[in-house]
Amino acid sequence: MPVVSIGHRYAPARGSSPRRIALVSVAAALVLLGLKLGTGLATGSLAFLSEALHSGTDLVAALLVLFAVGVAARPADPLHQYGHGKAEHLSAMAEGAVLVAASIWIAIAAIRRLLEGGHEVDATWWAIVVAVVVMAIDVGRTVALTRAARRFSSAALKGSALHFASDLAGTAAVLVGLLLVRAGAAWADSAAALFVSVLVLVAAGRLMRENVDVLMDRVPAAEEAAARAAVAGLGSSVELRRLRMRSAAGRAFADVVIGVPPGESVGRGHAVADQVEQAIQAAVPGADVVVHVERREGEDQDLADRVLAVAHEVPRVREIHNVRIMHLDAGTEASLHLKLPPGTALAEADSVARAVEAAVVARVPGIARVHSHIEPLGGPDSVSEVAGDAGTERSVRALIMAECGRVPYEVRLVRTREGIVAYVTLALGQATLAEAHDTGAGIRRRIREDVPGVVDAFVHSRP
Repeated sequence: MPVVSIGHRYAPARGSSPRRIALVSVAAALVLLGLKLGTGLATGSLAFLSEALHSGTDLVAALLVLFAVGVAARPADPLHQYGHGKAEHLSAMAEGAVLVAASIWIAIAAIRRLLEGGHEVDATWWAIVVAVVVMAIDVGRTVALTRAARRFSSAALKGSALHFASDLAGTAAVLVGLLLVRAGAAWADSAAALFVSVLVLVAAGRLMRENVDVLMDRVPAAEEAAARAAVAGLGSSVELRRLRMRSAAGRAFADVVIGVPPGESVGRGHAVADQVEQAIQAAVPGADVVVHVERREGEDQDLADRVLAVAHEVPRVREIHNVRIMHLDAGTEASLHLKLPPGTALAEADSVARAVEAAVVARVPGIARVHSHIEPLGGPDSVSEVAGDAGTERSVRALIMAECGRVPYEVRLVRTREGIVAYVTLALGQATLAEAHDTGAGIRRRIREDVPGVVDAFVHSRP
């Protein structure tokens, strides 16, 4: 089945791109680092120094994001056949680790100052102005990065937005601390620094948890539910046998196995696979979908055998044939031909047919409805053993050799009104009953499909 590849969603749009946005973030982080570090050293404010360290981690993070979005935008290659999207998530994990280390250092320093005391902070008016300017820059970058992360489905840009958002809250705490210090509360600066450390630690934990899920290929629950609903919407003729999903860099990958009725042609199976791909892509935009198609013949044959067995147990039934299983939108149905003596009254024949239909529906799980066709039971068919058709027999024997690698005990060809029927006895050695059944079913199917003129085959297996 075809594999649908959608172009990476890091294409530039409306004059901007993840790389350009990341470059602006690097510049903003440099400005913030300089402002906070200079103010902290000049005033002796631990809160400002902790925020400077925080901005230092922002600078490292912004540089990592710049690298990550560049790597993630590369197309798939022979060594990275799913693309490079996970580079973003590795970058986000590195960001989280740096944040955790910084927050622990800040917390230790703040607690030490709170316990020991004696540290003076010069809460000048221009330090407060710097805090307000820093907050304005943080607001601008947080809004811009959040919008870009949603637009490009970028984990790295989302992580950078979290950095600047925590900067904003941290700087607000610094501002409050400076105002309290000016009012005479000397402890407020250290308390603000401790608050910043807790804020950073929480943000880092959330960021790392989300990216661990992606790196461990955790199933994206919302996308999986949407994909399952999309396939179910195609009707019961398409059976979803397996769905595996993962995501990276905002893009979902789906491996799908579906079952289709055994009578479907190769072309029809291909068309059904296309429908599944299109349905999933409509439900999960940008998804990379791979569909594998399997035939449901084994299950249908088991159902047909159970229908045949139940129908034969109904009183007055003489013969059942042409059992067919149909998978329709309303459910699975069965059709069969029912033979009764030619002198049977129509009312009695109808009563037998209704009894057969009711018995099958009641006793064969999965069958919602049965359609029966009543025929008069005729005399013995005129049959004759085929002689002089060496080509057909040779084709049957060659097929058997190709399938099981052993010469069959016997191949007999009988001509009936419908065509030639092959009676085959296989030599299977030490095979188990299950293996013999599967081999016989496969050979019967191959004879019916591949040998011209043969309408049916009956296969018996022997050691």
